[in-house]
Amino acid sequence: GYSGKSRVNAFAGGPAQSNAIGVSDAKGVGMPVVYLGAKTGRDGVGGAAMASAEFDESIEEKRPTVQVGDPFTEKCLLEACLELMQTGAVIAIQDMGAAGLTCSAVEMGAKGDLGILLELDRVPVREEQMTAYEMMLSESQERMLMVLEPDKEAVAKAIFVKWGLDFAIVGKTTDDLRFRVVHQGEEVANLPIKDLGDQAPEYDRPWRESGKRAPLPAELVSAPDDYGKALLKLVGSPNQSSRRWVYEQYDTLIQGNSLQLPGGDAGVVRVEGHPTKALAFSSDVTPRYVEADPFEGGKQAVAECWRNITATGAEPLAATDKLNFGNPEKPEIMGQFVEAVKGIGEACRALDFPIVSGNVSLYNETNGIAILPTPTIAGVGLLPDWQAMACIGGASDGDQLILIGTDGSHLGSSIYLRDVVGSIDGPAPEVDLFAERRNGDFVRSAIRNGQVTACHDISSGGLALALAEMAMASGKGLMVTLAEGKGAPHALLFGEDQARYVIAVKPDVAGFVCANAEGAGVPFRRLGTLAGSDLVVDDLLSLPIQQLRNAHESWFPEFMDSAEALVAAE
Repeated sequence: GYSGKSRVNAFAGGPAQSNAIGVSDAKGVGMPVVYLGAKTGRDGVGGAAMASAEFDESIEEKRPTVQVGDPFTEKCLLEACLELMQTGAVIAIQDMGAAGLTCSAVEMGAKGDLGILLELDRVPVREEQMTAYEMMLSESQERMLMVLEPDKEAVAKAIFVKWGLDFAIVGKTTDDLRFRVVHQGEEVANLPIKDLGDQAPEYDRPWRESGKRAPLPAELVSAPDDYGKALLKLVGSPNQSSRRWVYEQYDTLIQGNSLQLPGGDAGVVRVEGHPTKALAFSSDVTPRYVEADPFEGGKQAVAECWRNITATGAEPLAATDKLNFGNPEKPEIMGQFVEAVKGIGEACRALDFPIVSGNVSLYNETNGIAILPTPTIAGVGLLPDWQAMACIGGASDGDQLILIGTDGSHLGSSIYLRDVVGSIDGPAPEVDLFAERRNGDFVRSAIRNGQVTACHDISSGGLALALAEMAMASGKGLMVTLAEGKGAPHALLFGEDQARYVIAVKPDVAGFVCANAEGAGVPFRRLGTLAGSDLVVDDLLSLPIQQLRNAHESWFPEFMDSAEALVAAE
């Protein structure tokens, strides 16, 4: 599982001039291939190969020297590259990531229908007697590969020397569609570049469709004896507790453009240099849903990312994926992969939310036990005017709470079922993509019209957890009633039905918003009012906000303190 092969999915995005976007496909024969950045060492050699292997007791023999990132050098490299790109000298640019120089050179040449000749004796190195294999597969950080205009080599070199970085012409483009590598006067590789790149052989592995789980009606799921204790357990559980301990390890305010900090539905950052525009970012997946139903789980990962961006008032623009799965040579794992990708594709088409980049991480198994299928979706959206933005904690006393979407009813594969009842039965919730778009477009319109003071999507933990998180974020009590709802109270509170939001609106526009929802065919329920300092739901539960916060904030610090104590004891 994850404990043997932990997955860390990082997502980065930034604005670019649409008429000055760098590309990675090489153009022109005889053009210089230039190595830029830090020197090459032995760190990370074979890292990509190790990442594509199952782990067992012999893992220490497989583990490469971990590459150590140098943020200062990385910043210098980024600034140097941006400065160089403004000169018009760059024909193609590619970072050196997995498989290092090999992958970047092959991709650059294959995309441009050109061959590449590399001379390894020219590669800047920081260790002696490195073999061709080590140089080609090193994953040392802070390195770029470029194809430059020949008459601008001097300009390019001056920029990189100014930034204290290496600049070396290590090869050239050719017209023979071969990938050739020369080391110490000997040709050590001569391969067809297209077969390594964009025409590489494709696997068509056997796969088996995942079995469907039987329906699990809410009446077959026991209600909690104490609703307050059940909610506190979920709020303070490992998966739903606050991530403050993690995100406060980092600077979330750098450059001063952060408008929404971690803890809400999406991060929001101003577009520097523009008076009104901002970008919203979110990253989502619910692995237990994908395990229960890979197709619906794939759809849900896209829908929740889209929903989180929408909850700020932003228009979702595009997404990237990180497909983390076990060993695809096993038909059941390959089946998860196939169905999840189909679900992702269907959701992206329905929501106009294209996947524009991404990568895959397979063979995530330890001693034959795979991670849960984890197709992470990260997306970006645009706020035309960040002053018309909603956040999770923006409501004030007296504001009215409205549920947008259907009543909660689905408890299969829910965290209530898992963490309170102690079962992982039941199917994943179905994702109605028409309802997702209809409800989301309505919420976004209401936010942009200035009618919404706070907004939060409903996901894991259902309505109860969404209300608790809004109460903690705003510091305001919520007086909630389920009187209008249809169904059992524990399903209304903990059901994880999709396409749902909780919005807060001023009392004088609440009727108008509800009338608009009715006119647009959007289901809604009036839930109650912001008042006091407790979260109150009829006579089912009454919890002080501080008690919720204590449960929510305590799990991670206590876990990390115990882990540090354990390490110290060893």
